[in-house]
Amino acid sequence: MNNHLYQTLLMKKLHPSVARPAPLGRALAAAAAATLLAGCSMIPTYERPAAPMATQWPDASTATTNQADRPAADLAWQDFVGDAPLRELIRLALANNRDLRVAVLNMEQVRATYQIRRADQFPTLNLAATGLRQPATDGNGGISSVYTAGLSMASWEIDFFGRVASLKESALAQYLASDEARKAAQTSLIAAVANTWLSLRTNDELLALTQRTLVTRDDSLRLTKLRLDNGAASALDFRQAESLTAQARATLAQQQRLRALDVNALTLLVGQPLPDALLATPTGGATAPVFREVPAGLPSDLLTRRPDIRQAEQQLIAANASIGAARAAFFPRISLTASAGSASNELAGLFKNGTWGWTLAPQALLPIFDAGRNQANLDSSNAGRDIAVAQYEKAIQSAFREVADALAGRATLYGQVQAQQVQLDAEADRFRLADLRYRNGVASYLDILDAQRSLFAIQQGVAQTKLAYLQNQVTLYKALGGGASDRDEVEKSTLQKKGVKP
Repeated sequence: MNNHLYQTLLMKKLHPSVARPAPLGRALAAAAAATLLAGCSMIPTYERPAAPMATQWPDASTATTNQADRPAADLAWQDFVGDAPLRELIRLALANNRDLRVAVLNMEQVRATYQIRRADQFPTLNLAATGLRQPATDGNGGISSVYTAGLSMASWEIDFFGRVASLKESALAQYLASDEARKAAQTSLIAAVANTWLSLRTNDELLALTQRTLVTRDDSLRLTKLRLDNGAASALDFRQAESLTAQARATLAQQQRLRALDVNALTLLVGQPLPDALLATPTGGATAPVFREVPAGLPSDLLTRRPDIRQAEQQLIAANASIGAARAAFFPRISLTASAGSASNELAGLFKNGTWGWTLAPQALLPIFDAGRNQANLDSSNAGRDIAVAQYEKAIQSAFREVADALAGRATLYGQVQAQQVQLDAEADRFRLADLRYRNGVASYLDILDAQRSLFAIQQGVAQTKLAYLQNQVTLYKALGGGASDRDEVEKSTLQKKGVKP
């Protein structure tokens, strides 16, 4: 509402037959017709770039699984993880992990940005009231007053060339990309919790092994000292036994430190202190969680299964839409300002009969000279799209490599575990025989010490290889896009904790 409205009303009073404007309904109909004509999009036609990867995995035999199994992306993490304590830890992490919470809230922020861009397509109506007092221009030294009240619509852009619509499409794609980023963060969190839990369980096993080994070596050291005191062993035998005992003691301290680091890492991932019941070692020693086998499928499945690839594609779509907005900047920008209400030179007469009126002021701006700003903006948008294409292709290549590595691990790690288990059995029997020969005076103490070192090393190696095998199963599940389900549960829980309505 402004002086223009007041002047219009004065003209209407002074010259009712000459200055009578068209009815307001007819003007609004004209504006609606202009809006229907708007929407000419200048966004380039989007075409998904060709996937820069092979059509088959490097070794097709590694991808052979039961075809009745569900794809990893369709398999909920609750069905993939067979260990109850681990499932509880993952549930706690999904509810309390701060990185995942940030990813969800980032998505909400980007969604609000999209809603702002969407609102730009519609006019904004405001209730306005103004008052103006200034010296009169009639030379009498009086004061003139103007009061207005009513509805106003300021600079609504009629999107003939799709600039606003292009910005909205870009914002929509960015929102969808943020949702995929949230899913990628969730899959990474599930894998990180599972891998850290496996490492903790393996360190529990190695800690128990080291404690047993230390007890055995302490006994051996005492026996060697007794034999040395009685002249049945040499000082060399005693020093070798002492060295092995110290080595076991150092390994024990190392395993205690590694276990503490695993607990600290798991506490950070879960986002709260860990319940003691979940940290307790299962009765009878550490047991390996069972993970469900998942089929690898085809490399092309990654394009629709991996959240990070879908995120990169949505960012590419957003960059492509930005080109449409940059192109539209070369064409006229048409805006509409309107107001309707009452105007009077007296506040008491503001709402009397004859004070009502309206104004309609369209405006068209055509860029003539901008020192190359619009062209530079278009060039920047084109370069941004090329960058997004390269990032999309890199995401595909990285995903292909991750799955191929995990499949190679699945094909070889189990065989390695089996071979090391055979070696462990042989080393255990070798140590038994060496100890028996030494006690009967047939072999030297050097033989039993060598057997002890070899047995301890292969026991540690078997535990580490089993850990690598189980962690590889988790990695394959993540690489195939598993763990991205349960969006509603995760998002709702996170937003409620922050007081945000989903």
